[in-house]
Amino acid sequence: MAPKELDNINPIIYSTKTPSSRNTSLEDVDEFQSDPFDADEIFDLIRNINDPEHPLTLEQLAVARLEHITVDNDANYVSVKFTPTIPHCSMATLIGLSIRVRLLRSLPLRFKVDVNVREGTHQSEKAVNKQLNDKERVAAALENTHLLEVVNQCLAATSR
Repeated sequence: MAPKELDNINPIIYSTKTPSSRNTSLEDVDEFQSDPFDADEIFDLIRNINDPEHPLTLEQLAVARLEHITVDNDANYVSVKFTPTIPHCSMATLIGLSIRVRLLRSLPLRFKVDVNVREGTHQSEKAVNKQLNDKERVAAALENTHLLEVVNQCLAATSR
């Protein structure tokens, strides 16, 4: 079996920001106090997801960016838009699924999470977005043990 060719042989690597250093107040550590989420916190959850093709994170490839995250605590809504490294990236659905799974595992169940390819950044963005935001398709994908294993590898902690 021939080795799979990479979609993007030589990706651009971007500098990363330092992890957010939040000032903690007594209210922040009170487990009975409701704590609102913000875009920085969501970004911290997804920034170190591993790219399925390269030994780099989504932040290092600028696939995930803070300015493309929206949080509405009152509506219990989180939106993440990501940018594939190339317009024909075959891994876009897997990247989006990894983002969705990380957020589903990390956020309270009350949140509705939308994960989308940024407009104009992928040749099949409508099809990818439809797959990523269809609960039944996502559930079916996660029932596939091989696919779930690949997603878990993307979510595995790294020393970056």
